[in-house]
Amino acid sequence: MLSADWIVSKLGTVAGPKASRSSVEAIFRRDRWVTISGIILLTVLSWAYLFGLAAGMDDMAMEGDLMSSVSGLMGPQLSTWSVRDFFFMFLMWSVMMVAMMLPSASPLILLHVRVNRQQEDGGDGFHGTVAFAIGYLLVWTSFSAVATLLQWGLEKLAVLSPMMASTSPLLGAGLLLAAGIYQLTPFKNACLRHCRSPVHSLMQHWRRGTSGAFMMGFHHGVYCIGCCWLLMTLLFVFGVMNLVWIAVLSVFVLLEKVVPRGELVARVAGVGFIVAGVSVLFGTV
Repeated sequence: MLSADWIVSKLGTVAGPKASRSSVEAIFRRDRWVTISGIILLTVLSWAYLFGLAAGMDDMAMEGDLMSSVSGLMGPQLSTWSVRDFFFMFLMWSVMMVAMMLPSASPLILLHVRVNRQQEDGGDGFHGTVAFAIGYLLVWTSFSAVATLLQWGLEKLAVLSPMMASTSPLLGAGLLLAAGIYQLTPFKNACLRHCRSPVHSLMQHWRRGTSGAFMMGFHHGVYCIGCCWLLMTLLFVFGVMNLVWIAVLSVFVLLEKVVPRGELVARVAGVGFIVAGVSVLFGTV
């Protein structure tokens, strides 16, 4: 565990001669831009993959063959998944989670690369931060496996359309109500508070070394799952491959984590989900 004063001091101006300070700050700027570039590249590649899948689905719809399994594109036929189908759906969910969740973790990743570079033992900022990001994304990859299993179960029950959206008003209303109520719970607020406080997160959970950074990223990912897992299930309401709603949820997750009064944003959205769920339940939407 690091003290608050230690982290604050590491974020301040580095002591020493002016030339030395300039050299260190140049390294920090380089670290920052390399890290930002990596985050942007991974996010853009993930979105490009999703756009490619969506375009493939549109082409199949135009050809009247949306239900067929296309090798390497979109796999599962309703309720008749093969191992290959499961793999491609798991891959889709995993890439989707990178596209949606990596930007919201960027403040803590950027803070980690700076503090890690300034450790007393002079640790390399990149090795540890890459391990941190891998640990974080591993948690969401595990979530993707669960989401794939859930999708398989829902398709077995025949409550999903070919576009992977709920065809059951009860399922849609239930997911909206559950997500809305969860947004108002103390557990959601505790997880969101952790995600909104990168300095506090590092202060409480700092571990040295590459393995320590991996565990820090994994730990942060667990809090992030606690914050957002029910929001991700809303994709079954709007359509798992509905890029508009994927983007909307991505922006919402980012806003509730980084903007001032993000807790209020979360609560207002929760009320909105509850209203939408009640409307769907009683057939007004």
